[in-house]
Amino acid sequence: MRAWHRLHPRLTHRTAWTSQHGPLPIIEGTVILLAVDRLPSGATAKPVWLWWSQATATTVEVDLLWQAFLHRFDIEHTFRMLKQTLGWTSPKLRDPHAADRWTWLVLAAYTQLRLARGAVADLRRPWERPTPPERLTPARVRRGFRHLRTKAGNPSAAPKPSRPGPGRPPGLPNRQPAARHDVHIVTAATSTKPKGDTKKTKTSNNPRPRRTG
Repeated sequence: MRAWHRLHPRLTHRTAWTSQHGPLPIIEGTVILLAVDRLPSGATAKPVWLWWSQATATTVEVDLLWQAFLHRFDIEHTFRMLKQTLGWTSPKLRDPHAADRWTWLVLAAYTQLRLARGAVADLRRPWERPTPPERLTPARVRRGFRHLRTKAGNPSAAPKPSRPGPGRPPGLPNRQPAARHDVHIVTAATSTKPKGDTKKTKTSNNPRPRRTG
């Protein structure tokens, strides 16, 4: 592992710097080179380059940075499960407060899966390896959670039978349209690139690659 101080990236007039006119600022930081000797799978390890906005990072901070970078895999897999398995982004909510409440409900369900790790059976797939209870992932705990729910006590009362509401009558338009929020997207109208002929010409020197075999 090596580190270089007071280096800055090359900024462009895109993303956060779209509305910036004139020369862009110079943001100095620390570049970290993380080299791995070997991988558990036996694949060829590629070097990893990291950049931090602190220009004079100490040795302790550099060690903390690359260790925190490795934890990003756990964070990304957690967000992936919240979206794909627990349906975090499935409902189309219009109110930010409703989105916050739904987020807390999803986090409560995720916490229950974590707490039930040692109380459910491992219903693994034929291609999955056996895992001790303290190492079960929330997705594997979710498979046996339905069996645990029938054995656990229910402190709430039985739900009362009810009928769904009538809803909006047919043919009546919605008089409460959803609020529209402006999202900045770089398009041809907002781009700072000079306008010109962007049509690509096909020449014999640079033919289009084709799949063979």
